[in-house]
Amino acid sequence: VQLQASGGGLVQAGGSLRLSCAASGRPIRNYNMAWFRQAPGKEREFVAGIRWSGGSTYSDDSVRGRITTSRDTSKNTMYLQMTYLKPEDTAVYYCAAGPAGPYSRDSAPYAYWGQGTQVTVSS
Repeated sequence: VQLQASGGGLVQAGGSLRLSCAASGRPIRNYNMAWFRQAPGKEREFVAGIRWSGGSTYSDDSVRGRITTSRDTSKNTMYLQMTYLKPEDTAVYYCAAGPAGPYSRDSAPYAYWGQGTQVTVSS
């Protein structure tokens, strides 16, 4: 599966953005999907994701209530809806696809990655 992330940009604190992850080659419903982010000088961290079966969603405590993920299987696309953005949300955001099975928030199982999209939140 090939992934392409888009939708990043510059936004003021308190604003909103929606990222998209368009997949091609294989249906995203066959994969656990996730969003990770990496800020300068920091390790890549899990943000949110969707389990392959049933579409259960997961999110990190740091974004819960502000950032949610969803998928549209008819468009083979995953989304990350971000609201009430904070300067600490500034990072490159990556979408990833991993094997069907138990959901993982660790990046290791995810074999397929999009190219990343920059999100910058100004204070």
